[in-house]
Amino acid sequence: MTSRDERRYPKLLRVPRVPDDAWLSQPQAARQLGIALFRIGVLIACGHLTPAENSAGRAGVTITSVQVEKTWRDSATYRAKTLRLLKDTIGFF
Repeated sequence: MTSRDERRYPKLLRVPRVPDDAWLSQPQAARQLGIALFRIGVLIACGHLTPAENSAGRAGVTITSVQVEKTWRDSATYRAKTLRLLKDTIGFF
């Protein structure tokens, strides 16, 4: 079993490889957003976070997408958050 920081994306996803200074591991992204780790996968699946690999090929997300998500979460209205949840729920299934 591999540790969370050593996991890789499947080859079929064709995830871009980015420089280490533009990449965060999924656990780091979860800590920065203040959410549970499994929610990072949901945000990636719904297109709110951009998956990326670092120079070592480890799975993570781009720092830019985490910053955009954090900004949205800090400034979005209750209505916007509710509409996004509804849209993501419908789109997920």
